[in-house]
Formats: sequence, structure tokens, C-alpha cells
Amino acid sequence: MCGIVGIHPLAWPQPVPLETLQQMVGLLQHRGPDESGFYLFQDEIGSVGLGHARLSIIDLAGGQQPLCNEDGTLWISFNGEIFNYRELREELIQLGHDFATDSDTEVILHLYETYGTACLRWLNGQFAFAIWDELEHSLFIARDRVGIRPLFYTMQNNQLIFASEMKAILAAQPTAPQLDLTTLDQIFTYWSPLPPRTIFQGIQTLPPGHFMLVRNGQVTIQQYWQPEFPTEKVEGGMSLPETAVQLRHLLTEATRLRLRADVPVGAYLSGGLDSSTIAALLYHDIGQRLETFSIAFTDSAFDESSFQRQMAAHLGTEHHVITCTHADVGRAFPDVIWHTETPILRTSPVPLYLLSDFVEQAGIKVVLTGEGADEFLGGYNIFKEALIRRFWAQEPQSEIRPLLLKKLYSYVPNLDNPAYLAKFFGHRLTETAEPGYSHLLRWRNGARHRRLFQPDVLAVLGAEKPQPDVPLPANFAQWTPLAQAQYLEIHLFLAEYLLSSQGDRMAMAHSIEGRFPFLDHHVIKFCNQLPPDFKLRGLNEKHILKQAVRDLLPPEIWQRQKRPYRAPIHHSFFPEGRPLAWVADMLSPSKVREAGVFNPLAVQALLKKQARFGSLGEVDEMALAGILSTQLVHHHFVAGGGTAVARKSTNNQKIIRRGLGVHAVP
Repeated sequence: MCGIVGIHPLAWPQPVPLETLQQMVGLLQHRGPDESGFYLFQDEIGSVGLGHARLSIIDLAGGQQPLCNEDGTLWISFNGEIFNYRELREELIQLGHDFATDSDTEVILHLYETYGTACLRWLNGQFAFAIWDELEHSLFIARDRVGIRPLFYTMQNNQLIFASEMKAILAAQPTAPQLDLTTLDQIFTYWSPLPPRTIFQGIQTLPPGHFMLVRNGQVTIQQYWQPEFPTEKVEGGMSLPETAVQLRHLLTEATRLRLRADVPVGAYLSGGLDSSTIAALLYHDIGQRLETFSIAFTDSAFDESSFQRQMAAHLGTEHHVITCTHADVGRAFPDVIWHTETPILRTSPVPLYLLSDFVEQAGIKVVLTGEGADEFLGGYNIFKEALIRRFWAQEPQSEIRPLLLKKLYSYVPNLDNPAYLAKFFGHRLTETAEPGYSHLLRWRNGARHRRLFQPDVLAVLGAEKPQPDVPLPANFAQWTPLAQAQYLEIHLFLAEYLLSSQGDRMAMAHSIEGRFPFLDHHVIKFCNQLPPDFKLRGLNEKHILKQAVRDLLPPEIWQRQKRPYRAPIHHSFFPEGRPLAWVADMLSPSKVREAGVFNPLAVQALLKKQARFGSLGEVDEMALAGILSTQLVHHHFVAGGGTAVARKSTNNQKIIRRGLGVHAVP
């Protein structure tokens, strides 16, 4: 896993400053501390500069980038892994291609030589890359199907600037960025930005499953993949037992592929079904016992260490545990926001940030995790909540049906009160034909955060939107309700929060590469075609997965009620009821006015509420995390002049210059 950067003048050829590329790569050295490389090209037609910060995983000796093909006409800067590269390499050799390295990076180049932009359909992996074609003077940039690896870009002063993280783009800009208020409203309402928007004006993300092609100054962005679901019930399919066997086979193969590395590989073990499944498949079906790593919490409301220990003992793994305290969360949160580069409404990324540091100190570079199972196998409470609400909507006056929500949210107070149930969960209850029906409650609660914004911010934002501007597939209305809910969760939450703020950014902060067998596109395609009751049977989530692996896991693991991963919020920022020094500073009226986003009176009202009751409800806790993280984004990147740290990349540099008057040998 690595960091990539690039600059491509669009209007006329002009030299790309090496100094700028070095500064950009220098800000990504946490992503690639092992080596760095630079490629600069200019002739009378066009110019480009590519940079790379390398985390060496495959072909440690020969995989330095930017890398070229055999005749030096194609150059690539690549972040990620192609897990089926060995099979693709053999096929390409049969087609007459010559390879100079054993890296997966070179496989992409030869695929592109053969198939052009269609090469993406052959790739099984997690990636963001840029390929410069010296003969065609074209730039091809692509991101993996579900957005595991990030890619951002901006177009300013007739040039395209792109990078794995926005801080690298900010280093190439002459002025400090400005917060995008529409994106901020999206984060507070929908829990994450809607691609291609980002928190900074003028910077966009290349959406998952998309590629960009730049030729003759023209920029084209095209979608090459999106999740698809059947429009009608599949008749005559496999039985549940047969389907469970097939799912296990696909997961085993996906896991086996993700063991390919020339460095040690470990696995995260949360104590839940998903990570336990991956660890069990490694041991039982693949015959490999990896070191496992877990987070324990001193706060019992968040701790699952007993299940982690049970699973580690069951498999006999060499298990490592780091314990996270309230103080740890409060102390690390500012650094976490420097890495996320965007406001977040929860503190859940912080323990994962601490865990990746722990893993790095143990000498591990790669970890397998269970992300993706909830999205594609119906694991989240929001899917069950929508199922209950649809059932309730058939008899809206029923006082019995909404009581099912007590079983789902046993930890939420006041659910014994029918009036409270009706008021909170009955919002737009009978509007079951709405495309966003499954998420209406989340969006309603998120919209309440608007009360925190300055009046002039609200004037810019305009009227509240009942649901986000999500591009829906043409056949969306023919999908099952569960499929519709899954699509929204995948589109709104998976790439931009779970795989970014909580995933890529936290792992790569300490040079750790995460790999996700449940996000293998073959597994995804298979899961998307399953009947809804194979995934969600009553209120039993991920039913088919439990059937597929129940013989591998202790009953206490696969039968336990799902517990959402969370981390403490207000107790971390207000130990013993008093704010940490940096919290008091960020929430002071002067700092709030300086950032210009929130109403200081609204912020002070939230603080008084916390002081009075000693705790906050879930919506207010999310508001607190959102305010603090927004203030920190402003502090790090706006008030800080664009970047918190700026330095040249100097680690094992390789610099290649090509073009008119240059006779460099690749």
C-alpha cells in the first residue's frame, strides 16, 4: 500500500516542479515510508509529473515506482494490491509480454497495453493508480470498485492535481483551502460526504468504480462498476445449505488470495462474526495460523475482549491486545482528524488508529479484516429497523408491532413508552414507496444538527433536503426493500466513512495495509444475488454466513446478538466533567467564531447541557464529535495554511526525467 501524487498541465506543456512533487509525497510518507520515486515528462505536446511513496509489500527489491513497461512508453504510480496478479501475469506472458519485475504493479501496465481502459474488469484488488502514456499523451486514473483506496483531485490554473490524500493536494496550492458548507451539511445529515464532494472547496474524490481519462486537455470521468441486485425473485436457485457451501468457498478463495505478500500478514479479531469468520477460514480451510490483534476497552459499555479471547483460544492464535481508555481517545483525536481530513460524527476511528500503531510496532505490515459483511449480507440494524417499520406500517395504529424495536435497540432508554416509540420511530411511517425509506430516520435525526450552524451558513445552505441527491440505478424501484437499503448504505457510508475515515486513513497512518475478503468483487456479486431471507431472516442478520461457518466457530460467537462497533465520545473529551485543554480551546467562542461555521450560542448550550447532566444522548454526542472534528479540520488545514506539516520526501529517492532533450534510461 502506498501514496500517489501527480500534476498534469491541461492547456499547454509546462514543466512540473520536482520540488512541489517532493512536498506532496513528503506529506504521504506515513503511507509509504520505505521508498519514494518521481517521474517527470515534457515535450512540445504535453507534460506530467508523477510521485510515489512506497510501502513495500510485493517484490520488495523490484517494485519501486513510478514503474514503466518494457519500452518505457507507459508509466504508472499505483496505490494498492492486485490479488490475482500471478494468474494475470501468466496470461500476459502467453500473449507475448515481457516482465522486468515480479510486482503486481507491472501487471497493470501490460493489461493496459492490451485492453486499454477495459483492463479494469480483469483486476481483483483494491487500488488507485495513474498511468501516463508518452505516445498518446494521455493520463488514465482509476479507483477500485468499492473505494477501498482513496483518490482525490482538483483542477486549478489549467492543471489537474491528484493525490491519495487531500493534504498533498493542499501542499501544491498557493492559498489555504476553504470549507465546503454543502459537504459539511451532508456529513452532519447523512454521516458522510456524497461523492464526488469533499470538505474542501474545489477538491473532489474520484468515486468508487470510476475512472478518469485525460487526453488533449479534455477530462472524461466514467463509471465502470456499481453494485447490482436482481429485479425479481430468482426461481429454481440453490437451496440455503447449497448456497452456504458456495459462499464459504468464495470467501475461502478471497481470503487465500489476500495472503499474497512478501511480508508478514496478520488479522484483526474484534470478537464479532465477521472477523472471526476470516480468522477461522485461515486456520481451518487454508491451514494458516496468523497473529491476531484486538482492541479492548476499559469502559465495559464498549468492550468485547471476552469474545476476542475466546475466539483466539479457539483457534490457538498468537493473540495481541491493546487496551483503549477514555483518555486515549481524547488524546489521539486531533491526530486522527489530521489523517481523516474530514469531520466525523463519532470517535470509532480512534481505537483503530491506536491499533494500527500497535500492529506496526509488532512488525506486521498487512492485516486481514471483516469489513464489508454487514453491507452485503444485511448485518446492520438499519436494515432490521426498516423491516420492522414496514411491518408496522401495515397496521399503523398497532401498539404491539413497534415493540419489536425494543428487541433491536435494547440499550436505548424510553422504549417502554408507546408515545415515545410512535414519535421517534413513526416518522413518515407509511411512506414505504420512498426510495430512501430505510434511512429516513437517520436523515431526520441528522438534519437536527442544522440548529448548530451560524445563521449565515444556513442562508447559504438553503432549505433542508428530505433525502440526498443519490444517483439511483434505473431499475432501483424494482429491487427488494432490503436491496434498496443496502445500495443506499453502500453508496452513502461504505467508501467515504467506513473504508476511508475508519479504514484506510487509520491503518495507513501507521503504514498498515488492510485487506478485506468480504469485499472481493466475486463475493459481492454472489451476495447481491441472494434472496433477502438468506441474509436477513426475521431479525437474524447475516443468516447465510452463520450457516456457512457455524462449524468453525464457538456457538457463543456465531449465535451472539450483533453489537455495533462504537467508541466513547463525551467521557473522552470531558473527563470528570471538565473539558480537556484542547477541547476547551476548540470550543471557545473565539475559536468557534474564527472558524465561522457554528453558532457560538448553540455550542455553549450544548456544553451547558453536558455540564448539567454529566452525559449526552446519542444525537448530541454525535453533534459534539462533529463540532470538534470540524473545528480541528479548520485548525489543521484552513487556519494552518493548508497543511499541518510540509516537508520534502527524501527516503530512497528515485527521479526519472524524460522528454525533449532528455536521454534517461528507464
